[in-house]
Amino acid sequence: MDPPRIGILAGGGPLPALVAESVTAQGGSVFIVGFEGFVDPDLIAHWPHGFYRLAAAGQIIRALRDAGCRDIVLIGPVKRPALRDLKPDKEGARLLARMGRAVFAGDDGLLGAIVRVLGEEGFNVRGAHEFLTQALGPKGVLTRLSPSSDDAQDIRHAVEVVKALGRLDIGQGCVVQSGLVLAVEALEGTDAMLQRCAALRQPGPGGILLKMLKPGQEKRADMPTIGPRTIELAAESGLAGIAYQADAVLFTDLAQCVAEANARRLFLMGIEPL
Repeated sequence: MDPPRIGILAGGGPLPALVAESVTAQGGSVFIVGFEGFVDPDLIAHWPHGFYRLAAAGQIIRALRDAGCRDIVLIGPVKRPALRDLKPDKEGARLLARMGRAVFAGDDGLLGAIVRVLGEEGFNVRGAHEFLTQALGPKGVLTRLSPSSDDAQDIRHAVEVVKALGRLDIGQGCVVQSGLVLAVEALEGTDAMLQRCAALRQPGPGGILLKMLKPGQEKRADMPTIGPRTIELAAESGLAGIAYQADAVLFTDLAQCVAEANARRLFLMGIEPL
């Protein structure tokens, strides 16, 4: 019997294509729902796909069912639109009503509601990490440089900051320098947060970026991600390195990220937050 076709609900960046490559390399097949305005058409052109508005839930569900998809993956960043700009179709309006207050919640509350509603529609929502095990950042130092004792202290402080942010469903990352929180990640995302940090750095050692899961986060919808651009921006912001939660953060290209960090004299390390 042929393996079931995997439906990929694709936002921006390279990860949707990486999931498709992994599924097909394992002998499976995919159908990609590309969200208009977010997905890169060139990256998904190799596989069966269609382009859909974010709120065109009726078309999306029909397309997934027609393609024979029972298992689906949500992957790739999608900027949350204002509710007035969604313009949902009839099915989208029905699903929004079923989500209730979660529509106005933080990202994890909303994504958790989306996973729940899709499950009620008969789909099995799976995490991208199930297919991208090679993209999960491992534990330990990956680079030639290791964190200093001051960096290690900043990492410990950053863990507590992100835990507090996560409990309020705000973000998955922060930048700390010498015990001072320079920036926290919110709706703008990691790249924009890092771009703010160059002007906020204090005299002395560089500081660190930490990326990790929120406490109790729904891993099937919004795992933290690091790519080469993250490394570039961390270096341009004058940071000393990047720490991430081991086996809980996806790298768009782990080998390139390590090479970029080495070239820019940053450390890159996977930790197990207590």
